[in-house]
Amino acid sequence: MTSVQPFRFAVQATKATSAKEWRETARSVQDLGYSTLFLADHYLGPGPAQREARWPAQHLAPVAAMATAAAVTDTLRVGCRVFCVDYHVPGVLAKEAATLDLLSDGRLEFGIGAGWSEPEYRAMGLPFAPAGRRVDKLCEVVALLKAQWSGEPLDLRGEYVTAVDHAGLPLPVQRPGPPIMIGGSRRRVLSFAAREADIVSLANVPFDAHNDAGRTPQEEAAHRYGLVRDAAGGRIGGLEIESSPFFARLTDDPASAADRVARSLGVPADGLLDHPNVLIGEEDEIVDRLQERRARFGANYITVQQNEAERFAPVVARLTGH
Repeated sequence: MTSVQPFRFAVQATKATSAKEWRETARSVQDLGYSTLFLADHYLGPGPAQREARWPAQHLAPVAAMATAAAVTDTLRVGCRVFCVDYHVPGVLAKEAATLDLLSDGRLEFGIGAGWSEPEYRAMGLPFAPAGRRVDKLCEVVALLKAQWSGEPLDLRGEYVTAVDHAGLPLPVQRPGPPIMIGGSRRRVLSFAAREADIVSLANVPFDAHNDAGRTPQEEAAHRYGLVRDAAGGRIGGLEIESSPFFARLTDDPASAADRVARSLGVPADGLLDHPNVLIGEEDEIVDRLQERRARFGANYITVQQNEAERFAPVVARLTGH
């Protein structure tokens, strides 16, 4: 059986270049009925490294931008999708998060991941460890977050995280702490997220027709959810499953829109409309597709890109009742 959670929607915003624009973005996302405003934990400006990383330039660093967004709204949740464990001192990040939750009156959602962008690591002079070691560090950092947010004396002596002889301050408003979101695509991270997180983010599925295991993109998303479900056990009923349609567009000509996406990605257009990270069509089609995906791979928490937020708002209203 699947876990059917109510729909929630978020916007991932990377385009603001001024204080005024960012404040207006936050207020607009709240007014449009979205639950959450996410930033990303990326730092490269224009140049060869940013082109190699294939991630859009983001002007604003997440912590200060999240604090500002919370300050100019009153119901909007704020978060980072997701903090990279290697970009931050773990104890400092845990305290920043608790402070954000306190100053936002309990509106923080805390996303954390093991890191993936080798070109960004290299451009910032950071060693890019093998995946297993990055995941080891992720596990230790999540343990630190939970311990520090508890307010109890800390005694953590790991390979990557040390926190001893003090208790964490401030205490976050949300108890036992802000919801933790962990994303991934492989068994180990998804199983860890199923056991330890409140929100499991299903990382983007490749656009190849079949992956190395012979699964279609839809089958791959269902497979990942199966890993989460199996590892979660009795927790599955309380977990949210987050997914991002990286290409979303409300349109009465979905075939043409899919062709444009296919050309930009260099992949066949055939079957693209059914890809888990594509959401293109008329309003009724998109509503039906989201309900089908929630039933098939649990995705109730949908993050759309900033440039589609306004056009997508009718779908948000339909599926949240707001």
